[in-house]
Amino acid sequence: MHDNFEVVIGLEVHVQLTTKTKIFCGCSTAFGSSPNSQTCPVCLGLPGALPVLNRQVVENAIKAGLATNCQIAPRSIFARKNYFYPDLPKGYQISQFELPICEHGWLMIETDDGEKKIGITRIHMEEDAGKLLHGETAEAANSSFADLNRACTPLLEIVSEPDMRSADEAIAYLKKLHQIVVYLGVCDGNLEEGSFRCDANVSIRPWGQEEFGTRAELKNINSFRFIKQAIEYEVERQAELVEDGGKVIQETRLFDSQTGMTRSMRGKEEAHDYRYFPDPDLVPLVVDSDWIERCKGLLPELPEAKRQRFVEELGMPERDADILVAEKSVADYFDACVALHDDNKTCANWVTGELSRKLNEENIAIGDCPVTPELLVGILKRIGDNTISGKIAKQVFDEMWQSGKDADTIIDEKGLKQVTDTGAIEQLVDEVIAANPGQVAEYKGGKDKLIGFFVGQVMQKSKGKANPGMVNQLLKKKLSE
Repeated sequence: MHDNFEVVIGLEVHVQLTTKTKIFCGCSTAFGSSPNSQTCPVCLGLPGALPVLNRQVVENAIKAGLATNCQIAPRSIFARKNYFYPDLPKGYQISQFELPICEHGWLMIETDDGEKKIGITRIHMEEDAGKLLHGETAEAANSSFADLNRACTPLLEIVSEPDMRSADEAIAYLKKLHQIVVYLGVCDGNLEEGSFRCDANVSIRPWGQEEFGTRAELKNINSFRFIKQAIEYEVERQAELVEDGGKVIQETRLFDSQTGMTRSMRGKEEAHDYRYFPDPDLVPLVVDSDWIERCKGLLPELPEAKRQRFVEELGMPERDADILVAEKSVADYFDACVALHDDNKTCANWVTGELSRKLNEENIAIGDCPVTPELLVGILKRIGDNTISGKIAKQVFDEMWQSGKDADTIIDEKGLKQVTDTGAIEQLVDEVIAANPGQVAEYKGGKDKLIGFFVGQVMQKSKGKANPGMVNQLLKKKLSE
């Protein structure tokens, strides 16, 4: 938001698809291979090489369209988008223009003022360009090299309506979209590798004005934090420019994460600058209703539906449901725990608490976690049947993380079974009361909070093995006598 101007934001998101091969050839899409090792005559644009459409790319596009409430076009056309970069071998990019595969969708986002609907203009399929490497070594300090492994990699471009009015709304939309494509399995969502990246169109206009202002396009940003910084900086830059009597020019700008500023890259091209025309090597794509229905059947449980199930069927607080649903891998882990153990609340507390803490500490993803849902549930069951206390359970968890042993083995090997024998606990309680006459007098004089001190003393004597509930009960009984 800006005091004097309304901010208008539209986003173009490039989603790299998780297909094993490229969109128009059989070359691998694996990330990190040596330069130019994943190329062929088709993705190198050699004369006479013909593109063949990857069916999986189309299915991924249909699934993304269905998940974002789009209409799926029964007929769409591939076009050549002509421009000249050193990393674009053919001198044009195969994309879709007038007839994209998906149109007229929307997503709901949460804002400070409640829910807001953000329109999606279109989703179209296209191929990626290659990558330029500038001065990668000391010997090549003033040289640039083209790595064409990425050329012809399949992308979906998801274009929003200019419906967002702040950087926060833009980030809420991006996170929702990112969550959906990862849940669908059409994108790995890796921002660092550029699998999910965004161009932001930012403009300002005086409050109440219907006509849009001149926009600047912020190009290829692959971090939510940087996108927010870039938009906020650009809004201030345009506002200051206009207030000083200047004019915003239509251009493409780059964001410098070191300075937090945007800088001019080039004048912004329009559609006519690219000279689109239908690709003569690719026939129109026809998607019938049966194909759409088959894709509907392939859709997983999406974040919103999963969240609703957690709240309504499992009786989970909305805040906990939001935390668990945020990442698909975490939600799947939790679902696996619930399938093995009927205490939903304890499962949720451990997944969002102890497990998340350890994952953050070790800086690893839940998919690489050494404690499987089966192992974790082993601990939870032993808490449930009073074999161990919650405090001892954390000790068992740490040992499990290191050794991979199950809960019962660790409890037996380390002698961690909880003491539930009333006589043994009563003896410890008597010893603590006898050793602390001053505190006993204070407690009887009305200092009820001292119960915590006595519980701590008993637990210390039992090396944490006494059942805390029984300790509490016995202490209150004895101290009130």
